[in-house]
Amino acid sequence: MCSLGRLIAFGLLAQVAVRANANPTPNNSSHSTCRAIPGLPDWPSDSSWASLNSSLSGRLFKPIPPGAVCHPDQPTFNATLCPMVQAEWLTAVFHTDDPVSAVQQNWNNDTCLPQANVTCSGEGYPIYVINATCAEHIKIGVDYARRHNIRLIVKATGHDHNGRSSAPNSLSIWTHHMNGLSFHEGFAPKGCNFSIDTHAVTAAAGSQFGEMDLQASLRNLTIVAGNSETVGPGGYLTGGGHGALSATYGMGADQVLEMEIVTPRGEILTINECQNQDLFWAIRGGGGSTFGVITSATIKAFPATPFAAVTFLVGTNTTSDAYWSVIAYILSQYPSLSGQGIAGIPFILPSFTNVELNITTPVAAYAGYFFMPLLSPSNSSATLAAAITDVFNNATAPFPGQFKVIVLPKTYPDFYAWFKDTNGPLDGGSDALVGSWLLDEKALTGDLNSLKEAIKAFTPPDSYSGPYLVSGRNVWDSVPRGGSNSINPAWRKAYLHFTNSVSWEPLDPAGKAKQEDFLTNTYTKALRDLAPDMGAYVNEADPNTPNWPHAFWGDNYSRLLDIKRKVDPHDVFWCTPCVGNERWEEVGNMLCQV
Repeated sequence: MCSLGRLIAFGLLAQVAVRANANPTPNNSSHSTCRAIPGLPDWPSDSSWASLNSSLSGRLFKPIPPGAVCHPDQPTFNATLCPMVQAEWLTAVFHTDDPVSAVQQNWNNDTCLPQANVTCSGEGYPIYVINATCAEHIKIGVDYARRHNIRLIVKATGHDHNGRSSAPNSLSIWTHHMNGLSFHEGFAPKGCNFSIDTHAVTAAAGSQFGEMDLQASLRNLTIVAGNSETVGPGGYLTGGGHGALSATYGMGADQVLEMEIVTPRGEILTINECQNQDLFWAIRGGGGSTFGVITSATIKAFPATPFAAVTFLVGTNTTSDAYWSVIAYILSQYPSLSGQGIAGIPFILPSFTNVELNITTPVAAYAGYFFMPLLSPSNSSATLAAAITDVFNNATAPFPGQFKVIVLPKTYPDFYAWFKDTNGPLDGGSDALVGSWLLDEKALTGDLNSLKEAIKAFTPPDSYSGPYLVSGRNVWDSVPRGGSNSINPAWRKAYLHFTNSVSWEPLDPAGKAKQEDFLTNTYTKALRDLAPDMGAYVNEADPNTPNWPHAFWGDNYSRLLDIKRKVDPHDVFWCTPCVGNERWEEVGNMLCQV
């Protein structure tokens, strides 16, 4: 039986949405090899949708874009509610909690921004949404989309830098209300004749890492999780999953013991090292929205330990050549820091201010956090601070008087205490793309001048880049259940996950094209040229990366494609850039066969 789930503030939304007509203007094309869209003969009738709704006990609805409350020509216009929506629009939580909105609005094509001076329509949003609270709801939706040739998407949080949880003319399965956490002392995978001697937690698809981290901490445990409270396990684990503890325990996908999924054929399967092994291998790193819908995942948990961290700043007055030389030297020390058990989430900030540090005039800075779980008596906040200070002092020594160095150590009772102290709410509602590349020891410790020029070219002058020290030997040596998984093999030799982003004003196609070109052909190209034999982290990668199958999955791609063809021969799940997507393309608001 399905649980009713937690329908927080959802009833009114569903009622309004069902009454409203959110169908986009149909494309007049009659392309027989495209997915069905409203207005064409193969689109299901109203009575068919009503029958689907009945089979779901009323959990099907037509969505209204959340920005519609600010448009007088829309049925949900509300002059009182509009300012509240506008105030929350630039927060990730607002879009995470909405059934159809994406954290980055370009994936909804900016079709209904909360501004009365622009047009509003539902063209960038799904036509129908299933508010799923159990696997059976998902199965019904998958079967319906497959039978009726309808584009199918899945959304849990919308925290998706590649837009896989957004699509026009689609049926969306919304797993946001699939809640529940179960903790285990030892875990016996279904169908196996053994038990795994480890702490573990089983999380439903709608879980978010903020709650998972909290509940683990309350039990004196910790998990490998994303760096944001609103990230969910589904997309995170399918992409591989890095975080503050990945350098200590391995990637998120390395921790998976078992999953329940709904396949493209509508099967509800348990996958682990003893059954459905190909799917178990593929889903742990092979990308979201590709092999099925995860309904729950069981991952390892570890005993909580004290957590040492330093907040740091290396700043100078201008983005001079010295600034880039200092950063290149610091990054060249990442392998040494990693060997000491140190990880970090730093940022390169060409224009930085900070009220707490009394920096009101922008400076060029390298700032953020280095940290390590205190797994050894020889480690402490003092030893961590000393190691970081030594690196910074050596980096700035050739430039006396030009740099300010701040290192502020602190010890926390566990990882979660640090996470809550240092991670605030994420922004959202803008138009943006993310890029990334992984760097190995050769790239970091070879020619420092080449590294310096690549870092400079990779960092947008009006934004930032993040040289995250989140890999290393504990990622390289991790042995997932079943012996391996499908994450990008470049992770198994990387130290550094380097990210950046570009943004543009909404409804500015020229600005969008310009920034997309910069991201692909200037910023990320600099790192691709520096380390051509490495790759990118698919969850935080430029979707226009050249030769993306190899860049995102390396030699694993051929096996992933073979599994995709076997489990989803009719491409019920399609996204881009995703495994096996080459048989379809987006033509305007339609998805058509190539």
